[in-house]
Amino acid sequence: MVAAADAKTALRQLERALELSRTVELRLDYLKDDREITRFLIGLGKKRVRATMIATCRRTASGGKYRGSAANQLIYLAEALRAGCTWYDLDIETASVAPRGLVDVLVGEGRQLLSAHYFRKAPANLKKVVASLAAFKPDASKIAVQAETIAESVKVIDLARGRSNFVAVPMGEAALPARVLALRHGGALAFAPVEQDTAPGQVPLDVMTQLYRAHKLTRKTRVYGVIGDPIGHSLSPRLHNAGFQAAKIGAVFLPFLVGDLKDFLSGIKPLGIRGFAVTLPHKQPIMRHLDSIDPMAEAIGAVNTVVVGASGKLHGLNTDYVGVLRALDRRMPFQGSRVLIVGAGGAARAVAYALAQAGSLVSITARRPQQAEALARAVNGDAVPRGKVRGQFFDAIVNTTPVGMYPYESASPLEAAELNTRLVFDLIYRPQVTKLLQLAQRRGIETVSGFEMFVAQGIAQWEIWTGRRAPVAPMLAAIKHALAANEKPKRK
Repeated sequence: MVAAADAKTALRQLERALELSRTVELRLDYLKDDREITRFLIGLGKKRVRATMIATCRRTASGGKYRGSAANQLIYLAEALRAGCTWYDLDIETASVAPRGLVDVLVGEGRQLLSAHYFRKAPANLKKVVASLAAFKPDASKIAVQAETIAESVKVIDLARGRSNFVAVPMGEAALPARVLALRHGGALAFAPVEQDTAPGQVPLDVMTQLYRAHKLTRKTRVYGVIGDPIGHSLSPRLHNAGFQAAKIGAVFLPFLVGDLKDFLSGIKPLGIRGFAVTLPHKQPIMRHLDSIDPMAEAIGAVNTVVVGASGKLHGLNTDYVGVLRALDRRMPFQGSRVLIVGAGGAARAVAYALAQAGSLVSITARRPQQAEALARAVNGDAVPRGKVRGQFFDAIVNTTPVGMYPYESASPLEAAELNTRLVFDLIYRPQVTKLLQLAQRRGIETVSGFEMFVAQGIAQWEIWTGRRAPVAPMLAAIKHALAANEKPKRK
């Protein structure tokens, strides 16, 4: 999707779009004025593009940016057809007021994609909207709807099933997985911007085609994902999709923004989800919804990995403890070492059980003292009030809280004076060097990033879901590349 304020940028975006797709939407309404629209169309006509191009000039009344009349809108669409477009997107608001004869005269040579957009909330009766679009007898229809939940997004993409030349687009962050899976569910098109978003929840074109390979997904493609809130920071899709591509496995891994577990669980069957990772804040609550739980995960009291069986039954496991041991086993002797764990949630439980079983003496400090005491009792350790941390020495300190996670990198769960230890391990992996690790480094303390644990536990998940040895090298390279790109200094 090409959307820019000036013709030069729009033409540059078009070149980039054509490298990744043979179907491109041109948002004329995003050009800042009539002069830029004209410049762009002249430049487009000179290019003689060999691709399917869809011209869109949506008016403000329909959620677009074009402030002109419906007549001028049609004139620009007609000029776009003469410049090489074969399709034009006409919003139902214009189609309802423009005389049919005028539409036929101006844009009759092109193929019409008739669209309806609902940016605030879904209409009460989606099927009625579909019928109203069909009544105009367009060449194809499109409906885009704001979806606040996964269940709502599933309803939207299901509209395309069994209908030819129909485009169903769920909008919003919760709808991101369904937007990626739209083609898999029968939709004729999926929309992704080259640079500028034109609707909430859009996935950039390079991410859509290279990370998720949306254009190659079929009904046979296995779907996996990670659930959490927030979830936009997660690099799990990079890790797992790199593995699927390297191993030539027909599968895709998606991020699910989940506030309500029941909402997500309702989408497992319709979306064909075969397994999912679990992150904050769901590692403990998810256990109430599982049909069976691995003994180690049961003992830990937290699940970070779920397998969806052929019958739909959910089996929970925990691979976090594997990541903890692999990250620390070359850096410290487990037996007899005293370790302070900051936090008492699902991740803290995995760390505590892993270290306790390995022979370490575990101490817990947390914002909620009762939680800290309960976890300490479970692993035969002790709870340390925050005010007493400064006066004690530990062989290692492990942060299991989200304090310091992107985009709040300036925060730290502990102060420098509280870091009386030989080693500090922060489970956060984005950024790789958190504020906590910076404080430790300034004091000459050895540090370990959550990157190592993240990769180790993720590889264990991948192998559980696929039943195959993971292609570690490309998976590791994908995460290193993503982290390096994220931490490059931004140009001013």
